[in-house]
Amino acid sequence: MTRMITPASVPAAVVTLLFGATALRGVAAIGGAVLVTLTVFMAETGEALVQTAAYGDERRLPLRVPAAMQLPIALAWALWFTTSLAAVLLLAADRPFIGLAVLAVAGALTWLVYQRLHHFSCRWLVSVPAGVVVHDPVVLGETLMVLRANVHHAHLALADTEAADLTGPAAGHALEITVREMVQVTFPATAKHPKGTAIHAQAFLVAPSRPGRALQALAERKISVN
Repeated sequence: MTRMITPASVPAAVVTLLFGATALRGVAAIGGAVLVTLTVFMAETGEALVQTAAYGDERRLPLRVPAAMQLPIALAWALWFTTSLAAVLLLAADRPFIGLAVLAVAGALTWLVYQRLHHFSCRWLVSVPAGVVVHDPVVLGETLMVLRANVHHAHLALADTEAADLTGPAAGHALEITVREMVQVTFPATAKHPKGTAIHAQAFLVAPSRPGRALQALAERKISVN
């Protein structure tokens, strides 16, 4: 929700400048909004936000959004914000009937967009005393849990790796985790496979926002990394 609402402050500040705010106040508002938005989208901020809801001795490390989903997410957010802003401006312009109608649409979009985007904020690589967990309702049909004794090694993935890709796929460096005994990876249901599909993997890829911090978190659990 934080990353959904905060970016709206930038165009909102621009609108205030266009509709009568003084240049000094308008530019200051835009600058502040941009700074806050950039801070909210920092990987460290995302990690701090997801960690606040962690249970017990677990370390949650956010996973990067799949590259193919970045544009649809941006378009969905833009549609939601445009509708919400239009509703406010129409009501402020004393056009209550059309304003309330647009407000109702904005309310419905708020619920739909939030529900969709919330899934992406629940994608984590989790380091726990018992092992490693990949919690990803977007890419996986079931949470992947690997006991620490079964985790062989973790390292930055090479370009020609044959590990199962659980990143989405996402851009940037991926982390490869190899296991001693194969683990079952379950993917979500599709029209072609309504019960989902499953594979057995000797190694798998994940894409933490900060791969180095993820390797450090795994090393703290006495997992071999490099």
